[in-house]
Amino acid sequence: MNIGTIIKNRRLELDLTLEEVGKAVGVGKSTVQKWENGFISNMGRDKIAGLATVLQINPVTLITGEQNISPQYDNIFPIKTHKIPLLGEIACGEPIFASEDKESYVEVGTEIRADFCLKAKGDSMINARIMDGDVVFIREQPMVENGEIAAVIIDDEATLKRVYYDRNDNKLVLSPENPKYSPFVYVGEELNAIRILGKAIAFQSDVI
Repeated sequence: MNIGTIIKNRRLELDLTLEEVGKAVGVGKSTVQKWENGFISNMGRDKIAGLATVLQINPVTLITGEQNISPQYDNIFPIKTHKIPLLGEIACGEPIFASEDKESYVEVGTEIRADFCLKAKGDSMINARIMDGDVVFIREQPMVENGEIAAVIIDDEATLKRVYYDRNDNKLVLSPENPKYSPFVYVGEELNAIRILGKAIAFQSDVI
């Protein structure tokens, strides 16, 4: 499709008159009509920018005739994403079997710096706003600060809990965020069965 036809079709789609387009760009309606008839060789860059704005199309379309290009605005920009491996489910309640096989990937914004993610199962973390079915993003690290939420392996089973460690008593407490669940407490040699996968840094819920 030639550029003149694109201009005319887009103007008609937006229910704009020649006068309205011309006024927005700073030219007369006869100039707009010439553009629609294909006389666009002398169109200045400022006119291209103004025409693209009023017609809500990408300026590149008015130069190349290439369509299906997203409109460009100073306050609108594409979201940059990357993929994070989804390993499986993690219990928000009683621990469940942990599989570290990569099932699939979740596409998220680049601001989420996670190594992998897990799907939450259960309701023990609801007061931390982590619900059943949420995807929880984990940054892999062997230790977390007291009070941080972590993905924890217990005898090859995984759970998501808030972690507290008492160095003096060599005691680890994995605390839920739901009063109907009791904390898991491990002391002494019991700690040998515990492995922290990493720190929970973000979660993603389905939009209903």
